Amino acid sequence: MAGKKSRKAAVSESDSDSGPDDRNPPANAAKKQKTDEEGKPKKNEAGEYVFELSKMRNVSVKEFKGRVLVNIREFYEDKNSGELRPGKKGIALSADQWNRLKEHMNDIDAAIKECA
Repeated sequence: MAGKKSRKAAVSESDSDSGPDDRNPPANAAKKQKTDEEGKPKKNEAGEYVFELSKMRNVSVKEFKGRVLVNIREFYEDKNSGELRPGKKGIALSADQWNRLKEHMNDIDAAIKECA
């Protein structure tokens, strides 16, 4: 139908329903140190290991209700406080799901090359 945009055309790296779209995080947002003095991943204040994918997307690893979760989440800047807050857009994978994803990495890489 003419006049309708396809979902694929509308999706971008910053497409989100989780909060305001701000490509520049606040200046007061502290960068998380990735490793401790021994080179091990460092936990944040909440006890999570956090790894930055981009300015507004992180991967964290934490224990929740006795289960280890790998949480891939988009963040947004709170208008009132200026703090980065987790948005609705994301996924939490169990350790088993994470391991299954890793098993498919070579196939995913091949598909990316084929599509590019």
